[in-house]
Amino acid sequence: MHKIKVNLKERGYDILIGKGIITRSSALKDHVSGRSCLVMTDSNVGRIYGAYVMKALKNAGTTAHVVSFKAGESSKNIDTFGKMLRHACRAGLDRSSVIVALGGGVPGDVAGFVAASYMRGVKLIQIPTSLLAMVDSSVGGKTGIDLPEGKNLVGVFWQPSLVLIDPSVLKTLPKREIRCGLAEIVKYGVIMDDKFFSFLEKNLYGIKKMEPNTYGKIIARCCELKAKVVCADERETTGLRAILNYGHTFGHAIETVTGYGKFAHGEAVSIGMCMAANLAIQCNKFALDNKFSQELANRQKYLLQAIGLPTSLCTGISPVKIYKAMFKDKKAEKGKLRLVLPVRIGKVSIVKDVKAEDVMEAIESVVS
Repeated sequence: MHKIKVNLKERGYDILIGKGIITRSSALKDHVSGRSCLVMTDSNVGRIYGAYVMKALKNAGTTAHVVSFKAGESSKNIDTFGKMLRHACRAGLDRSSVIVALGGGVPGDVAGFVAASYMRGVKLIQIPTSLLAMVDSSVGGKTGIDLPEGKNLVGVFWQPSLVLIDPSVLKTLPKREIRCGLAEIVKYGVIMDDKFFSFLEKNLYGIKKMEPNTYGKIIARCCELKAKVVCADERETTGLRAILNYGHTFGHAIETVTGYGKFAHGEAVSIGMCMAANLAIQCNKFALDNKFSQELANRQKYLLQAIGLPTSLCTGISPVKIYKAMFKDKKAEKGKLRLVLPVRIGKVSIVKDVKAEDVMEAIESVVS
């Protein structure tokens, strides 16, 4: 088992990574014994893993209930949020209770928001089952829901008290979901760790063949990097945590204009990272050595393509609509975009006041 500590003083918690960890009552006992629990999941994950987690909770000394909602990003809305709150009431949860988020990013975000809101806050345990949630959304305390006008526009910061990650559950995931998680993994290499980026380039065989050892190393390293950023800037007050949004301002806009259906989150982020890389080349304003070059942009693009992610948009998707949707992003300030752009592999910078024509050109550069 791999243990990573998120050092946030009284809000600190452990990330436990290991085969079979979600079925071990010993990992849960200190957090749930004598408390009532409600497991929130989606219709896909609940069918596969709900019974295992319920058994582990029972053996850990808790009375648990489970509730699920329809799988998919379209369920990450205010209606689902309201229904889950009412389920918490009907399950008899009180202020000492625990909500367990079981599933990918959508159950994690919704259940986290419910935990933060119900009775002004109850404990939360994250049990991510998608690669994307394992390496990103389950760690750091971001919760929330979408609005028709934009993604993740409603939510709060609410740290979990425990994160349990079992890499062996990845074998049940569709390949598309694995690829979506890999987009976030590539992101970590670009924004923080050039050696990790090189590791990904050199281990494509293990990535494609789903080698457990390769994925164990990847998940642990991403959690370490995410924990480092969260501990330095828990609530995005210093600006450091914003680097985690590399490719996301573009990506969220792509999801919004295509109705949260054409592209999965990781696919949209992959295309968004290519837009950001092209914009960095166009701007070329950084007073640093190793300015981001076409060669580096190509390395990112080739890695994304090698793991099966899209790097371009088909014609028919309006670049203008994407540009306008970017201003709905939470990182926009006073009607101006704040974009995370690469300086080199392993380092990014937050850039403001980018010219509209440069952003439009970066969007149009990936239309094929």
